[in-house]
Amino acid sequence: MSMNGRQDEAEPDRVFALQEEVHQLKEAVTSHAVVDQAIGMIVALGRVTPDQGWLVLKEVSQHTNIKLRNVAELILIWGRTGDMPADVRAELEEALERHGPTQLPGSPPE
Repeated sequence: MSMNGRQDEAEPDRVFALQEEVHQLKEAVTSHAVVDQAIGMIVALGRVTPDQGWLVLKEVSQHTNIKLRNVAELILIWGRTGDMPADVRAELEEALERHGPTQLPGSPPE
């Protein structure tokens, strides 16, 4: 077999590996966008900083044993429909209490 023959045989494997890598990169970009959008909702609705929003999302994921991306998707669905599983809602409320403001912005001090 010539050198070209071996290279030609390896080509389909290389193409498959590249296609798989592209697929994984697309998944990562999509996942990142979903997480960023969920953090944005937490920031807006919970009146927390983006860093606090990240911590809230991470804690909800850890305390419910649900992957972070899936929690983010549940939060986005909640934003569209108002529906959220009770256990996730409870964890979200608890995490926001831990990280959220002690008072509404602009309200007089207690």
